[in-house]
Amino acid sequence: MAHILIMPRQGNTVESCIITNWKVKEGDEVAADTSFCEVETDKASFEIPAGAAGTVLKLLFASGDDVPVLEPIAVIGSPGEDWQGALGGNKEQGAGNRESSSNDRDASDMALNQSSVTPQPPASDTQPLFSSPDSLAPISPRARNLAEKEKVTVTFSGSGPGGRVIERDVMAALQNRSPLTAAAKAAGQGAVPQAGSGIGGRITVGDIASSMLTSGSPAPEALTSSYTENQVKGIRKIIADRMSKSLADTAQLTLNASAQATKLQEIRTVLKPQGITINDLVLFAVSRSLKQFPYMNAHKIGDTVRTFERVNLGMAVDTERGLMVPVIRNADLLSLAQISSEAKRLAAVCQNGTAKPDELSGSTFTVSNLGGFGVESFTPVLNIPEVAILGVCGIELKPVTSDECNNECNCGIRFEPHIGFSLTVNHEATDGAPAARFLKALNEAVAQIDLLLAAG
Repeated sequence: MAHILIMPRQGNTVESCIITNWKVKEGDEVAADTSFCEVETDKASFEIPAGAAGTVLKLLFASGDDVPVLEPIAVIGSPGEDWQGALGGNKEQGAGNRESSSNDRDASDMALNQSSVTPQPPASDTQPLFSSPDSLAPISPRARNLAEKEKVTVTFSGSGPGGRVIERDVMAALQNRSPLTAAAKAAGQGAVPQAGSGIGGRITVGDIASSMLTSGSPAPEALTSSYTENQVKGIRKIIADRMSKSLADTAQLTLNASAQATKLQEIRTVLKPQGITINDLVLFAVSRSLKQFPYMNAHKIGDTVRTFERVNLGMAVDTERGLMVPVIRNADLLSLAQISSEAKRLAAVCQNGTAKPDELSGSTFTVSNLGGFGVESFTPVLNIPEVAILGVCGIELKPVTSDECNNECNCGIRFEPHIGFSLTVNHEATDGAPAARFLKALNEAVAQIDLLLAAG
């Protein structure tokens, strides 16, 4: 009897997987443990075994297809066996999806190609650039300068003596044409359309280049440049879709603040031989602060806010495949050393592509650290359905009032290191003031990290 291979569910939150590579082809003989294909989600990549011995009768999808979980992806059986009969009521499902997916990709490519071309106005609506002075009607110096600047062709008689074109004649001609952008004015010769695609109908460099292509004239080098196009697909597309959905489905509000970081740097120096980093200390402070503000350690699902007792701390990790968010489970119960060890382990499995689905799901609050890049503040995007995410920024010197200044001017101002935090919350689940209270408490915890560590 034929074996139907389905797309397995890779974690509770994964709804589909992308087939990145078929490792077999139709007609191949496989064993139950044969690696059949590679798939990836927005979190990690996996290999799917055949699950049964036999002949590959049918591959129902193409490489690159995004397949819903629990959907049939292939049929394995005996040579000559009816694979459509094996699928039963779903016999057209896989083939239909494959055709649809292929058509979708073709349509997507067509849309991409069309969107990359600047809309071209009809050739009849364009006017050639100002050409050589020998071909022009009599024109005053001021009118000539304006015509050259605005790229107006002077082939008409003017209102000056003997039909001489004067400045007001050029200005009258300009009233029937949209204005040019600064870049379009600075560009070389080209056919100028009557209206453009820029803001307020302004004529852009792209409009001039398109007009010249329409008229069959070669565009000047100043109006053209080489470029490459890369289709957004695979994990990059999934991440893009998730970010877009996060912003579309939630009311996101970002608060920025900073915490005094003198003690943070001192503790980091002492514990550096043990591999403790600034990020580890921040994760520890976050795990303890969330216990005081449980409404921040929550999910918003529909009209329900689900508050969690334990802190499962997500941490954003930059990898070659894109952004991944592994989870430090029960972080509120772990020591600083345990948090540091688990953070390093999870970052390593993400970067080498061996992270498991369970290690990449179930977070209740996320931390994203861009401080190492010198970022002073940013707007982290919610990892939905979480109601909050913390962005960690760089450490900067900031002025604070003090009885003693740390220079020789006796001005009563000291410059002390501060670490920046950017907190994004879902305003549907919590208001600005409660979010600010959490951020203030976190700042105090970081400023007194030595006392927080002593309390465990």
